[in-house]
Amino acid sequence: MKYNTYLLFGAPGSGKGTQGRSLGSIPRFFHCACGDVFRTLDTRTKVGRAFLDYSSKGQLVPNEITVELWQARIDSAVEAHEFKPDIDVLVLDGIPRNIGQAKIMDDVIDVKKIFHLSCPDRDQLFARLKKRALKDNRLDDANEEVIKRRLQTYETESKPVLDYYRDRVEVIDATQPPARVLYNILATVANGEHAAV
Repeated sequence: MKYNTYLLFGAPGSGKGTQGRSLGSIPRFFHCACGDVFRTLDTRTKVGRAFLDYSSKGQLVPNEITVELWQARIDSAVEAHEFKPDIDVLVLDGIPRNIGQAKIMDDVIDVKKIFHLSCPDRDQLFARLKKRALKDNRLDDANEEVIKRRLQTYETESKPVLDYYRDRVEVIDATQPPARVLYNILATVANGEHAAV
């Protein structure tokens, strides 16, 4: 059985985490942020050790390991009855991060819609990332070179995912206040459900 899924997509600082947490607080939505999966990783497991091995060397973690870690998190959420795939919609942010991951995940997720939180103003993204870094004490994120590198990685590796799901992309203006962005997402979701009835 494939999970009914909404993807939150956008450059670093576009508000994916904010929108994911908001959607996850609504009944029948289960939010899974890939970054949180990595930050709460059990490094005693085989896949956890493999992740640590790559990330400690500053290398990109292979797609298979990334998806395996994500799947383990989803499986434990199902076992704990946090996520009920038969009635809940899965909301993902931070995964799939590239086309390779999207292809691996095709067997598991049925992407209904990909919400592209669009923020073409790079200066605004810089400002948001710096503010978030200070607020969340993620000081490496406050470094301009790190931010530039993350935005470049997004452009070259992640953005092609939009083409992969091109017929399901809904562009949302991420420069609006977060409540307005959420309203636009929910309006699209509600219209989609209405059309499916």
